[in-house]
Amino acid sequence: MSPSFPLLFFLSLLSLLSLSLSQPRGILIDCGATVGSTIDGLEWLPDGNFVSSGTPRNLTMPVLVPILSTVRSFPLENNLNRKFCYEVQVFRGAKYLVRTTYFYGGINGRDSPPVFDQIVDGTLWRVVNTTEDYARNMSSYYEGVFLAQGKTMSVCIAANRFTISDPFISALEFVILGDSLYNSTDFGKYGLSLVARHSFGYSGPLIRYPDDQFDRFWEPFDQSDSTVVSNRNISVSGFWNLPPSRIFDTKLTSGQSEALELRWPSWPLPSTMYYIALYFADDRDSSFEGSRVLNISINHVTYFGNLNVTPAGVTVFATQWPLSGLTTITLSPTANSNGGSSINAGEVFEVLALGGRTTTRDVIALETIKNSLQNPPLDWNGDPCLPREYRWTGVTCSEGPRIRVITINLTSMGLVGSLSPSVARLTALTGIWLGNNSLSGSLPDLSSLKILEIL
Repeated sequence: MSPSFPLLFFLSLLSLLSLSLSQPRGILIDCGATVGSTIDGLEWLPDGNFVSSGTPRNLTMPVLVPILSTVRSFPLENNLNRKFCYEVQVFRGAKYLVRTTYFYGGINGRDSPPVFDQIVDGTLWRVVNTTEDYARNMSSYYEGVFLAQGKTMSVCIAANRFTISDPFISALEFVILGDSLYNSTDFGKYGLSLVARHSFGYSGPLIRYPDDQFDRFWEPFDQSDSTVVSNRNISVSGFWNLPPSRIFDTKLTSGQSEALELRWPSWPLPSTMYYIALYFADDRDSSFEGSRVLNISINHVTYFGNLNVTPAGVTVFATQWPLSGLTTITLSPTANSNGGSSINAGEVFEVLALGGRTTTRDVIALETIKNSLQNPPLDWNGDPCLPREYRWTGVTCSEGPRIRVITINLTSMGLVGSLSPSVARLTALTGIWLGNNSLSGSLPDLSSLKILEIL
């Protein structure tokens, strides 16, 4: 597949859609905490109202960041294919930055942290492997951008075949993004999973809230032989993706008429499609005669030609660009450019094909059945059918684009409670097995289940 062409946008302030003042900026969850806290002006909530399984635990080792002092861990036991989910009420149709944070702290009594999966709604998001960071006494975070397709979103932790001890999580964040951010992506079909976000030429701590109104993390990327510090204040109101103005305080640059070669991201990438955004601003005074004009290539393929870098700044992005292995970005001044190459910041996201969703009526019916049981299976959270390797215990589902629940087998699970009449709304059911439990009450009317074969 040929690469899509990047788009260049010079946006006026009037063309940007800002967040409604009535909407909260998001929900920040301190996993394992029993009381809320305020840290650096941000309100963190305890996690008890968002998750129904797992064990809150306190780390015994000292930490520099308060939210890393607690975790919630989830039982591994013998069943690997179980997920444990946080469910958060969201604004349907809003775009969310979702961030998970992990710091092991030795809670499982092993030297190394477990490896496990994380899931958003019905999509397998990433494998969580914090081993290298933890060996350096560092936390790890994962960030993605997803559309709220319902009134709730779920983020789930799930053991995989590499998991050898209880999975855990330290913090979970849902931040509402402005309408203009990353909006060339079809979020009905895709999500974005952060690979790298760097402020080039910068060597300080993370740039984040309050400098970034959406609390995105901009990591330092210093290359001392080509770093320049700028003293100009850049207005970002017209920038696509609304980056923080601080990322324009520094840049990587080359000499007059010289190309700048940037090995970034600095690690090999799996072969797939990526969203790439690059940010530029000329720090010379607007009265300076001449323009800085660049040709940009990625792995020797033209990304953008004749980019005019002005003092007002510009963002160049590609919605789906193929990358594989190590990546080299080359910035070359054109023959008529007055000045060398320069770049201020960049973002790369992996483009994730969404896994879909179980039919809403089936989800609602199963949730009602769950609520009628005093001790439902621990993993009855999140999407019942997806990802398929992590469907709910005892539930099987149909194939194809419209996902329906087709059997429920809860035999010998020691269940207590009653069978909700909502089971009659699962009209694709072919079989129900409930034997050897302690259920009470009468059997609901199942006449609507026209293809039910086994009861």
